[in-house]
Amino acid sequence: MRSSLSRLHVIVLGLRGIPDVQGGIEKHVEKLCPLLQQMGCDFEVMVRAPYARHPDRTWKGIRLLRIWCPKSRSCEAILHTFFGVLVAAVKRPDVLHIHAIGPALMVPLARLFGLRVVVTHHGADYEREKWGRFAKLVLRAGEACGMLFGHQRIAVSQAIRHFIKRKYAVDCEYIPNGMELPELPTTKSALIKFGLQPQKYVLMVGRLVPEKRQVDLISAFNKAGLDGWKLVLVGDADHATDYARAIREMVNGSAHVVMTGVQTGLNLQELYTHAGAFVLPSSHEGLPIALMEALSYGIPIIASDIPANLEIGLDRRYYFGLGDVDALATKLKSVPELTWWREATENTRACLATKQDWQSVAESTIGLYYKAAEPRRRTFSGHVTSSRPQTP
Repeated sequence: MRSSLSRLHVIVLGLRGIPDVQGGIEKHVEKLCPLLQQMGCDFEVMVRAPYARHPDRTWKGIRLLRIWCPKSRSCEAILHTFFGVLVAAVKRPDVLHIHAIGPALMVPLARLFGLRVVVTHHGADYEREKWGRFAKLVLRAGEACGMLFGHQRIAVSQAIRHFIKRKYAVDCEYIPNGMELPELPTTKSALIKFGLQPQKYVLMVGRLVPEKRQVDLISAFNKAGLDGWKLVLVGDADHATDYARAIREMVNGSAHVVMTGVQTGLNLQELYTHAGAFVLPSSHEGLPIALMEALSYGIPIIASDIPANLEIGLDRRYYFGLGDVDALATKLKSVPELTWWREATENTRACLATKQDWQSVAESTIGLYYKAAEPRRRTFSGHVTSSRPQTP
């Protein structure tokens, strides 16, 4: 039984921070680590000091290590990971779990220190529109370092897994983001705060970065001319950028577009629950947690037809061609009129209850941790277990 085994000491690196920090990787770690903590891991999550909003040094039993880095789009991730690997080299965890291909550039350094490394590939970040040529080269190098030098590799989508096996000829475990069906709140305090009516607004949740394509959505919403509806953009930019400024200029003075900034907790739950539709027009995703969350609330979905969104497996009518503003506007016009939206989303929500939940994701992940921590493991009753004796 797992309770008879020594607990694994795991350090997590590569994200901005937890809890309540915007971003898909951040949400992934926030959902996963508390479950793994309960299953036999002692976690330390290295958070970037500029994003460390939680007042305490621990959260749900997880130790939060604040590591300094500049708040700079170009170098904060790599510097934070470099310093984080140095700290991990002193702490000697059983597993160092690095998220994303940019931070994975430091995997060879971690190997030089004798650390056992698990790398999660959340998406080909060099395809993001915000990066220049040099940054994309660095990200490609990070992907190669992570996939070739990591002891174990995780892909959050089947498309990423197939790509890794084809390009690097290495094994990679497919462990997707989990799903959970939330309780739907009946309260509407967030709607009152932002001047919204239930089922009379289009919602998008995501950082203000070019690959999220908020500009496309704003243009399409204006073309759709939905009488009495509003567009709600939840999220913010991590850094001052031309793209974020352009969005604010587009919506400046508009009575129909609401920018809420980052929302968490009950506010975000209410915005999901009472939305008339959720739109994700992205040009790049790994496995889109915001889209999966919207589905779990039973909201009508409109999404770009990129591979990551298509992998969710929705009815084809949910999708539109990437960058086709006219097609998106047509989809938006249909939201108040077509009855199939509600029927389809209710069926989708019921189907999601049968999908992999975060508990299953945690079980798969801890199995991989044990494989990475010690090469020789034995399998007992379907669980990967440790041959290491329990420390007193």
